[in-house]
Amino acid sequence: MGCMKQLNINVTLEFERDLELLMKERKIARKSDAIRLAVREAVQRLSPSREYDFRSWLGQGLKAPVRRRRKFRNEDELWS
Repeated sequence: MGCMKQLNINVTLEFERDLELLMKERKIARKSDAIRLAVREAVQRLSPSREYDFRSWLGQGLKAPVRRRRKFRNEDELWS
C-alpha cells in the first residue's frame, strides 16, 4: 500500500496553538506526528467500533475525467 508523502494545509493561529498544546501534553516532537494522532483519534471517536481502512481511496483521483483540450498550449502561455 502506498502512502501520501506530503499534505500541505493552511491553518489558523488557533489551530497552531492547539496543536502545540497537544504536542506539549503528549510529548510529541513533530507536528506531522501530532496531526496524524489527532486525525486518528477523531476518526475513532466518530465510530469507535469500526476500524477505518482508507485503502479503498487509492486511485480515486485517476477516475476523474481527463481534460481533453488543454487550456494552455505551452509553459509560456501558462505564466504570461
